[in-house]
Parts: sequence; C-alpha cells; structure tokens
Amino acid sequence: MEARVGPGAREAVFAQLADQGRAEQVARRLTDGIVLGVLHPGERLPSEPELARRFGVALITVREGLGILREAGLVETRRGRDGGSFVVEDVGGHRSLLTTRLRGLAQVELSDMAVYFGAILAGAAERAAERAAEGDGARLAAWLAAADFGTAASARTNQGGFFLEVAVLSQSARLVREQIRLQAEFGPLLLLGLDDDDARAEVVACDRAIVRSVTAGRPAKARDAAGALVRVLSEQLLAAKSRVERGGTLDEPISA
Repeated sequence: MEARVGPGAREAVFAQLADQGRAEQVARRLTDGIVLGVLHPGERLPSEPELARRFGVALITVREGLGILREAGLVETRRGRDGGSFVVEDVGGHRSLLTTRLRGLAQVELSDMAVYFGAILAGAAERAAERAAEGDGARLAAWLAAADFGTAASARTNQGGFFLEVAVLSQSARLVREQIRLQAEFGPLLLLGLDDDDARAEVVACDRAIVRSVTAGRPAKARDAAGALVRVLSEQLLAAKSRVERGGTLDEPISA
C-alpha cells in the first residue's frame, strides 16, 4: 500500500522558517521532507518564488538552499518549459545523511529533543481528548486503519502524518505550529526507530491507544499513550546513536 501523506505533513515541510537569512535552513527543511518520504522521488518542487513565499525568505536564499541539495545529490534541476527542481531517488534511504546528523548530536541533546517532542505531543493528545467533536475519534481511527506501517519508509511518512492529525484535533493553533516545527526539525531522527519491525508494532499499538483515548474523551489516558509512544521512538533513536558511535551503521539490527 502506498504511504498516505496528509496535508499537515506537507505543511510541516513548507512552514515558514524562524531565521530568514540562512540557506542551510531551507536545505535542511527540504532534506527532511525528502528523507521522511513527504517529498517523493521524481516530484517537482514548488518554483523558487513559491518556495521563497512559503518559507518567508529571499529568493536568493532559496536558490542557495537548492544548490546545497544539488551538491548533496538530493535534487536535480532541469531546464526548459517542463523544468524545475526534482527530487532524486535514493535507494540507500538517505542513511549517510542521517548518520552524519546523528554523529553531530550528543546523546543528551537527542534526549532533550525527545523530551520536548513528547511534551508537545502529550499536550496535543490530552487536549484532543478534551475537545474532539463527535465523530473526530472515528475519523482518526479510520485514518490510522488505512495507513501503511508495513515498511520503514511508509511507517515514517504515516507516523508523521498521525502526529499532525492529533495536533489538529487539539484545536490549538499554537500546538499545531509547534508540532509542525518540531517534526521539521527532529522528525527524521526520531522516526529512525521505525526501521525495526518490533518497534513499528509497538508504535502502532501506542497510536491506537491514543485514538481510543481521544474517542472516549479520556485526556489522562491520551497523555500517557503519547508519552509511551515517544519513549519507544526515543529508545530506538538512542540505540541507533550508540551503534553509530561504536562505528556501526544504521542498517544493522536495532538490537546490535
């Protein structure tokens, strides 16, 4: 089954940047969208003026950011009437990019990011359980039931979409914006744990617990389930960090 990408996931990729003067942020945001599978191989990116408008940066900043992506082999630029910048397929799953990023962050930084991510998600889940309208829980359950978690790639895309669906149900614009920002910044690393089959099963079980709690209007249970979800993912992330620090690779089993 093809991964289902909701509008929230794409919104996360193209949300405005906090620092308007750095091409590296443009490159990082688009890179994360590609790694997470929100932006698909062969997909044409929005035009440079449109990217500048969405990110809230100057046109030259977008051009510099796209140049970084071209040098990294993530996009290619084609000229002519049907030209533009297109996502390049990477059969290796962008492992080298994620490995480099993992090596650049200390375990304490990763742990701190996971704690903050968990706090925002737990708040969104709790508020969703408090404020979800009749039928919202059933729609969220249907969304999750149709999502494909059979492979690591589809699971990363759909899990990111689930996070955003929960945030939207919180009916808090601030929580939605912060969830979008955190997923753009931290999502590709946090979702590394979905490479492991057992971890994917645990994550889906936590997702279902959140859905049940939202449907039943049980805020405390929703918060607890969100916390359990982020713990599963963060434990897998820290295991991957330790493995890389020992000279291993992301393709080794999580338990290695």
